[in-house]
This record gives sequence, C-alpha cells and structure tokens, in this order.
Amino acid sequence: VVKVIEGISVWCVIAGVLGARIYYVLFNLQYYVQNPIEIFSVWRGGLAIHGAILGGAAAFFYLMKKHKLNSLSYADVIMPGILLGQAIGRWGNFFNSEAFGAPTDLPWGVFIPTDLRPVELQEYAFFHPTFLYESIWNLIGFVLLLWLSRKHRFMASKGAILACYLIYYSLGRFCIEQLRTDSLWLGPLRAAQVVSVCAFIGGIVLLKWVLGRGRVISNKVTRET
Repeated sequence: VVKVIEGISVWCVIAGVLGARIYYVLFNLQYYVQNPIEIFSVWRGGLAIHGAILGGAAAFFYLMKKHKLNSLSYADVIMPGILLGQAIGRWGNFFNSEAFGAPTDLPWGVFIPTDLRPVELQEYAFFHPTFLYESIWNLIGFVLLLWLSRKHRFMASKGAILACYLIYYSLGRFCIEQLRTDSLWLGPLRAAQVVSVCAFIGGIVLLKWVLGRGRVISNKVTRET
C-alpha cells in the first residue's frame, strides 16, 4: 500500500502542476493564442492554486478508485499537510514580488519594485501583502484541521476533514482575493471568488453528508455491541 500511495503522490504532483498551468492559460487565453510558445514558459509565472487543486484532486480520486482504496479516508489524512504546503508556498510570491494587494500605508505593507507594479498603480510603493495574509490563514487552518482530526465525531466520519478544508480555505481565499490586483476574471467576477463560493457550498454539503453517515454508522456499531 505504501508504494501505491507513493506512486499516486507523484502523479498527483504532476497533475497539480499541469492543472495549475492549464487553469491560468485558460483565463488568459487571448494572450496565449497569440503567443502559444509562452504556454510552456512556466518559469515566468502563471500557476494558479485552484488549478493545482483541481488537477491534483482529479488524479487523486481517479487513482484511488483504480487501486480500490478509500479516497475519503486518505484525503482526510493529507488535507492538513496540503494547507501547510500552501502556507509555505505563498512565500514564493514574496520572493517574486507577486500576488500582492491594493496600495496601503499600513506598517506591514510590502514594497514592490516599479517594474512589477500595475501600470495604473505606478505612483504607489507599498501594497497589501496578500500572500502573507493567506499564508497566516493557511497556517491557522493547518492547526485547526489537525485538532479536528483528533475529535471522535470527525474520526468516525470519513471525508469530514476534506469538507472542513474546502469550507475553511474557500472562506479565507474569497475575502483575501478582494484585495488582489492580479486576479483572474470570469466576466465581471473574480474567478477565484467564484470557485471559492462553489467549493464552500460543496464543503458544507459534503460535511453534512459525512457527519450524518458517520452518526448512522456509530449508532449501528453501538447497537451491535
């Protein structure tokens, strides 16, 4: 089983990177149709976390089903680690001076070099460090998911931690995205906020379902014993 999980992990990482790039390209399709060779220039940026999650999740659930493993059980195990990885990964945005928010005069504002500022915001030097906000939010979520995973009700409800991840991360991302200056757009809406709303609702539905199922199983075991 360990070797199977290791193999699945590798494919999930590959699928996550591909998903992150495809997602970004689709939301900037006009540019990449005119400059198709740039699609492969991932070292210049252009990886979207929602695309990575979708790509990695698709590979994960497909391969878990293929190997006849309980996908919800394993998802619960890895979700705290996913949030921790996202928290650490956000610091790459700091070193690349990207994924920052609106101009601010707050003492923790981050300096952005002139050539990396939006054209319409050239006169400003300091911006909201939205990467930091999300990193802190994810770290708190990491601790919260670990705590919940030790609660009997959540341990008995396979998929509960996955649902909590969807609810927690989506809530934070929706709020933080409002400050971003580099959002991908879906018509007049920020794509990340649209995806966050969908994931938030999906998380609530999933949580209600798995907790209800877990209660039924617990009651059945109690009656049998």
